[in-house]
Amino acid sequence: MNQRTTRTELTAEFLGSMSLVMAAVASMIFFVYVLDSHKSIALLANAIAVAFVLMALIEMFSAISGAHFNPVVTIIMTLDKRIGAKKAVFFILAQMAGGLAGTAVTHLMFWDEVGVVFAVSQNVRSHAYFGEVIGTFILILAILMLIKAKSTHIPMMVAFLVGGQLIATSSTMFANPQVTIARMLTATTSGIRPTDALVFIAMQVIGAVLAYAVYQFAFAKEKES
Repeated sequence: MNQRTTRTELTAEFLGSMSLVMAAVASMIFFVYVLDSHKSIALLANAIAVAFVLMALIEMFSAISGAHFNPVVTIIMTLDKRIGAKKAVFFILAQMAGGLAGTAVTHLMFWDEVGVVFAVSQNVRSHAYFGEVIGTFILILAILMLIKAKSTHIPMMVAFLVGGQLIATSSTMFANPQVTIARMLTATTSGIRPTDALVFIAMQVIGAVLAYAVYQFAFAKEKES
């Protein structure tokens, strides 16, 4: 790997992952703890914030690193031979570090409301495991199909999908192991307790692999338009 190129790509993955987690965590803190909004309003605001931020992040960084910001996306891109295994490991490490930085920066930004850099969440989400399979399946299949179609609207399409699924799945669409780990360490409304987080990550991997299997079975060999 070219050292300078890899450094640029890893920086893009770190910053994108950090900013994505900030959008997910900060919007809930702002609406629930600062504005004292009902959770339903906060969730809608969260979906809008994540969609808008994600669209900008993909547009910013897609030409540099592919704008994965998500270990399961990186894993699927590796299986599809779009990225090498060694680079994928570094991508995932950068994403994880970026997500943790996102939680820390958000807590510092809302210090008066939170008062800690990290805090282990106790939010129970055991009812939502299957939602993570569905949400991740749809996300990965959409990304693969958009790439195959050579879409010029990938940032907008993926962002709309994530924002929509955030308020249309039982799990509120984490669909991302680094985001799940980062949200383990916030005791705010957006958090998830570690035991549920581990199951969420397993469900995300299952959803991603199922999506790739369906793509390979039904769509990969079809003639590209």
